[in-house]
Amino acid sequence: MTMLTPGLAARFAELTLGHVGRPWPFKLDQVLTGPDDVVAPAVLHPAFHGSFDWHSCVHGWWQLMRIARLFPDLPQAVAIRERADATLTAEKLGGERAYLDRPGTNGFERPYGWGWALALHHELERHDELRWADAMRPLAEAFAARLMEYLPKLTYPVRTGTHGSTAFALILALEWADARDPALAALIRARAVDWFGGDRGAQAWEPGGDDFLSATLVEAVLMARVLGDGFGAWFAAFLPDVGKGEPATLFLPATVSDRSDGKIAHLDGLNLSRAWCWFVLADAAGMPGLRDVAMRHLDAALGHVAGDYMGEHWLATFALLALGAGTAALPPQG
Repeated sequence: MTMLTPGLAARFAELTLGHVGRPWPFKLDQVLTGPDDVVAPAVLHPAFHGSFDWHSCVHGWWQLMRIARLFPDLPQAVAIRERADATLTAEKLGGERAYLDRPGTNGFERPYGWGWALALHHELERHDELRWADAMRPLAEAFAARLMEYLPKLTYPVRTGTHGSTAFALILALEWADARDPALAALIRARAVDWFGGDRGAQAWEPGGDDFLSATLVEAVLMARVLGDGFGAWFAAFLPDVGKGEPATLFLPATVSDRSDGKIAHLDGLNLSRAWCWFVLADAAGMPGLRDVAMRHLDAALGHVAGDYMGEHWLATFALLALGAGTAALPPQG
């Protein structure tokens, strides 16, 4: 049994190939410092000017490159590699790196886009062809340096279900740092314990009206990665009644009333990202029954990955996260 099938991977790839280079509509994250800053997104962001916004384009590429690696014989994988050769070049990614030297970019895509940029570089380094990873490295290292500067002065974590989430960005960044930057990995672990190590009895006042992450569950996934063997005791104190299905809000998929509204459509992403979290936590906490909760959330959202561009430009990434986690957690088949 597998959850992430070649058919689903091909469907996701087709959707995302259709928007990673789509220039309009596009939502800029930019501080204007003068009239010369008013230029087309493709000028500002030579590689990542599609998918409605910069971070969605970055994680769209993460999704595409992961599909190409996992399913190299798909026809779409050939198209992905050809598109990568045209887009993930030293010149274009150098332009992305140069953007960070502009005035007013200190908070650009912090921290969500930072985490996804590191995740993309980590994925690229898992490919046999390293030209894309080599081209991406300066940009990834620039965001890692920004994290090293930012995390010590972040007195309080951002506990939210949207792009500001500290925990979600650190989940992505930690995987990158563990492979190549011991100092950053140690800092992430230390700050995670500082911020979240004493948390007990989470009330889970969620979802908010435009959440696409569970603030409660992404914190738990981060601590699973940080604490290792100590996670079980922490999780038992953090969500002491999880075995009883409480807090109930975490077990009930969110209702999406209008998928043409970009913020309300976030709730499809919440269901997908919760599915991802529940699959991870079922394994980390040794509670296989949580896989059923993950499946309820996955079933609520998987049919809505396509349909309206407000969701279509990003939901497949979170579907891939959930399906990948669910597949990884499956027991061996006899």
